[in-house]
Amino acid sequence: MVFLRVIVYAFILAMVVGMWKVFVKAGKPGWIALIPIYRLYCLTEMTLGKGLLCLLFLVPLVGQFIMPPIICMKLAKFFGKGKLFAIGIWILPFIFLPILGFGDSEFTGHSILNDQIGSSWKI
Repeated sequence: MVFLRVIVYAFILAMVVGMWKVFVKAGKPGWIALIPIYRLYCLTEMTLGKGLLCLLFLVPLVGQFIMPPIICMKLAKFFGKGKLFAIGIWILPFIFLPILGFGDSEFTGHSILNDQIGSSWKI
């Protein structure tokens, strides 16, 4: 039982540290990874451009099955990764978030968003 708890805590720690590095690469403070609701707000703001879209996570079925893959696809796209990497972020975040955070990929979401909406997007 203790071994199982250690494994679960290691997975959680890997996800938090990986998300911390992802936020730092995106130009946001890393401590955002420690606050769940604010993390979700900043993640939707970072990927979809509007933070208030995180309220869609409160809608049943939409918040569990539609929004997470969309967020993962956009996050992978903004770091220059493909669709399979996005599926990996969604299904195995304790592996793929540290790869994204500690890897050599750079966050290009700002330039992509600026091209899409035609304005400056500030962090």
